[in-house]
Amino acid sequence: MLENLPDFVGHALRDQRAGLDQIAFNRISAGAGTAALQMRSLAFVDHGPIPAQYTADGAGISPPLEWFGVPPGTASLLLIVEDADAPTPHPLVHAIVLDLPPSDGTLPEGALKSPDHEGQGYHTGRNSYLRTGWLPPDPPPGHGVHRYCFQLFALDVQPEFSGTPGRDAVLDLLRQHAIASGVLIGSYTRADGSIPVAADAAVPVTPVTDTEPPAGAQPG
Repeated sequence: MLENLPDFVGHALRDQRAGLDQIAFNRISAGAGTAALQMRSLAFVDHGPIPAQYTADGAGISPPLEWFGVPPGTASLLLIVEDADAPTPHPLVHAIVLDLPPSDGTLPEGALKSPDHEGQGYHTGRNSYLRTGWLPPDPPPGHGVHRYCFQLFALDVQPEFSGTPGRDAVLDLLRQHAIASGVLIGSYTRADGSIPVAADAAVPVTPVTDTEPPAGAQPG
């Protein structure tokens, strides 16, 4: 959707990012006194690049995930995926998955509904585009590296939502009932077309800053 956005727009917003301090994992203060979940993906390593097939530049299907270390007393698991580098006041939500079984497990490749893919019937909340399912990474060209945070929470309750909850409702639930949490971060960036790059040259990675962008910034 944003692949045809002019590079100068990405440059103008380059220093405007929600920041890692705004993702759910860091907002709900679940670190102290809670257990740690381990997450991994067969598609990418922690803090490594997400293959294009899971983004808006490819098939746009959701990536495979695995998790371990679910503690006793867990009634359900909840997954929320956020873009920490969206040029918006809060991270852009790419997926919310509810009612995952309370045990070590997996989310298969393509499990979530996404454009042109029906998914496998998982119970999902609303992403930032007010849709259910997987919103493929779609960063503005020229904006630099975006970090996509796959955050898993163990809950001591089986939540009951009327309809499809969004980020605010999920954060309220997590503050009250999260007993364990884990995060896996993958990155993705679109090449800056205004900077010529030789075919055999490495594309430089620009460090990102965790600054709070002004209200009214355009989504990333």
